[in-house]
Amino acid sequence: MITVLNQKLYNTIEEQKEQILSIAEEILKNPEVGYFEEKTSALVRKTFDDLEITYEYPLAITGVKAILDTKKEGPNICIIGEMDSLICKGHPFCDEEGKAHACGHHAQVAAMLGAAIGLKKSDVYKELCGKITFMAVPAEEFIDLSSRKELKARGKIEYFGGKQQLFYEGAFCDVDIVMMIHAQTEAPEGKFYSRTSNLGFMAKTITFRGKAAHGSRPDEGVNALNAAALAILGIHSNRDTFTEEEHIRIHPIITKGGDVVNSVPDEVCIETYVRGATFDAIRKGSDAVNRAVYGAAQMIGAEATIEDMLGFLPLKESNEINDVMDEVAKEVLGDDCLVWNVPAVGSSDIGDVSCVIPTVQPSIGGFSGKIHSKDFFVTDADVAYIGAAKILAGTVSDLLANNAEKAKTVIENFTPLFTRDEYLAYLKQGKI
Repeated sequence: MITVLNQKLYNTIEEQKEQILSIAEEILKNPEVGYFEEKTSALVRKTFDDLEITYEYPLAITGVKAILDTKKEGPNICIIGEMDSLICKGHPFCDEEGKAHACGHHAQVAAMLGAAIGLKKSDVYKELCGKITFMAVPAEEFIDLSSRKELKARGKIEYFGGKQQLFYEGAFCDVDIVMMIHAQTEAPEGKFYSRTSNLGFMAKTITFRGKAAHGSRPDEGVNALNAAALAILGIHSNRDTFTEEEHIRIHPIITKGGDVVNSVPDEVCIETYVRGATFDAIRKGSDAVNRAVYGAAQMIGAEATIEDMLGFLPLKESNEINDVMDEVAKEVLGDDCLVWNVPAVGSSDIGDVSCVIPTVQPSIGGFSGKIHSKDFFVTDADVAYIGAAKILAGTVSDLLANNAEKAKTVIENFTPLFTRDEYLAYLKQGKI
């Protein structure tokens, strides 16, 4: 049975459908990588200005945090929309540099703003208890690391992940519950994918150094590329030592294979992630990579250095929030819309948030093609944009209605992996 408040929300979002679709299309056509989402951030701020919702800016360079206050005591629920794009050359909506929203972040921002539009224009927020935060977040994709290293060197950021940076800056200090809805890969139908999980990961940059020599006199050099090739083989040879439960995934690429074909390569660089379902699994995968790298270098007579970078933590969702959101999803998409426990093997800094604050990141259909590929795009805007906005708004309404009884239960039943201070100490430590 749909409540009067939720029905009012859904009607208002439907009435504002063209504006929400326009927001989504504008972001889709202007893809921007992490910490450089200037156009998207400006559009978010304009929307909040039009809604007369006050906001903080800049946070984490391009981030925006708006708060809709019910003026009644209660928890603060945060809806997140990630702003950044990928590099995905050949995507129908990529720009001249290959940037494209091949992960559906444009849909997240549209849904987040759609929920804000519904809650504000319907006046439903006035019937609730607490605060509603809308946060446009930069830099979820862990890419373009050279630019992020430069930003860090200039003192613009401390961490590569946007939500990590926002934690560092204190943007989450007043937030009690977090929710967002992700795009689901290869899911053109109007389904809602609940109770998901993500892997955590750490990133490594590996440099092999040998000795240059003329290509026709390789005996006078030390071939760093041979060391790198052996290291990759060594990593592959460790795969049968990992269990399925650990979900360890290691996928290196060679980013520099030498300088010219007529010289023995004296510097070769590799980047890789080490993903896993737990801290221990990630450490196990990391140790395997390190053994392969140093062993390969020793075999060739080269030298190797490894730089470890803090990635993202595994996602651990709040079942209490899922319970509420599932019922709202059925109101919006129909009783048969739920799909439970589809493994999500990627990684996101929403996992970091979930270790400190009760959090959910379900996903929604309306998308065709494989995520992070050139054939990934929206095929059902009513589901991907409008449906997601309704589900977010309706969930907030149910959590904060009746003196925020359900939201308070969520908070009471949550056991964090870290306190906020412990999480900040973990970030400062810089390793898993």
